[in-house]
Amino acid sequence: MLWVKAFHIVFVAAWFAALFYLPRIFVNLATVPADSHAERERLLMMARRLYRFGTLLMIPALGLGLVLWLYYRIGIGAGNGWMHAKLLLVVGVIGYHHVCRSLLRRFEQFTNQRSERWFRVFNEVSVLFFAAIVVLVVVKPF
Repeated sequence: MLWVKAFHIVFVAAWFAALFYLPRIFVNLATVPADSHAERERLLMMARRLYRFGTLLMIPALGLGLVLWLYYRIGIGAGNGWMHAKLLLVVGVIGYHHVCRSLLRRFEQFTNQRSERWFRVFNEVSVLFFAAIVVLVVVKPF
């Protein structure tokens, strides 16, 4: 079980690293001047690759989490309300991941309407998800 837990943590941390940086690329894309095609294309290429890489990291992170939950029964039983809250947050993180894809598509199609400031705030959402999940797993407040 410890190997599964260790690799789950590694993949979750790597997935979140992608979620921390991808919106930062969106901040940069939102500030690119209209006549700077090369810079825009470079940032789009980086964002596409990072999104794909993050998706590839998400899959084993979720799979190993399911193994810990369903096979090793971590978080199952009385006194494990923290797991329900964590699972709700994980669903939120998956949604955030897909919203990142939608935002990337808007940049690709030249239809982004969001400001640099909006993307700066959006960038912090993944940090809040990460902090809340870590607190739930470590502290197990309920």
